[in-house]
Amino acid sequence: MKHGYNKWILFLSFACVYVIWGSTYLAILFGLKGFAPFLLCAIRFLLAGFIILSWCFIRGEKRPSIRSIRINSICGACMLFAGVGSVCWAEQYLPSSLAAIIVTALPFWFVILDKRQWSFYFSNKFIMAGLLIGFAGVALLLGFGKQSSFSPDEKHKQVIATMVLLMGGICWSFGSLYSKYHKTGDSFLMNGGIQFFIAGLLSLVVSGISGEWNNFQWIRVGNRAWLAVGYLVSMGSLVTYLAYLFLLKVKPAAQVSTYVYVNPVVALFLGVWLAHESITPLRIVALSIILIGVLLVNIPVYKPGAGKESNKKVPEPA
Repeated sequence: MKHGYNKWILFLSFACVYVIWGSTYLAILFGLKGFAPFLLCAIRFLLAGFIILSWCFIRGEKRPSIRSIRINSICGACMLFAGVGSVCWAEQYLPSSLAAIIVTALPFWFVILDKRQWSFYFSNKFIMAGLLIGFAGVALLLGFGKQSSFSPDEKHKQVIATMVLLMGGICWSFGSLYSKYHKTGDSFLMNGGIQFFIAGLLSLVVSGISGEWNNFQWIRVGNRAWLAVGYLVSMGSLVTYLAYLFLLKVKPAAQVSTYVYVNPVVALFLGVWLAHESITPLRIVALSIILIGVLLVNIPVYKPGAGKESNKKVPEPA
């Protein structure tokens, strides 16, 4: 009985990281119908952080040290505020499916930024080939701005949004590596709660400075936007985050990281089905090229005994 129960827990956990994280791109798109991007991030992060930290203190976990708060502040600023925030901002001008495809390039930034592992990375033919192929796919995506159906102003905004997403990926990768090499001594939940809370505060400040509150009225927010916020907080930031932590404890990181191949596909089809986004041959080809690059980059860490190495290149979605 216990064995069957564990099988169901594993199945549901993988379903979360495969489907729910892939669906958050569409949820962000719906959330932007009622909220400005940084305000949306602020509400999502602050609520998630408050819930997680409250649970940690109810369980009697020790208070984090100043060092822990400093490390988690840097991680939260880079990974959540800059990384996830870039997705929210970019989806004002890009389809959710396209944003998901661009984010798929995250494993390449991990390789480039992880200086401590350069001797391993850059001496491996699979990784080098994966980098070249993956970046070729990203470069191909930049060609979408040449489509005649967009006005010059729309093309310009889309190119800028793509650059913002790529920079956000770099920030996410830096924050992830910083977190890996700077241990806090606190639980995963405590670290995550602090990171969410710090990212929420930063998002709130930027939201105010950028003038997002000037013409905002709570009463004008539609039901779909509120549902999107609730989904992002409960399913995207809490349920799936816990499922991800559980899988990392009971399964090899390389196996858990397979969601990076599924998320953009989920985002692509949900975008077409629910947001009436178009699937262009260019996006299909670019997605295929990027995923081939990701596969090549990860081949060395799929080998037995390489689970710890693979954990360095596991990206998280929006």
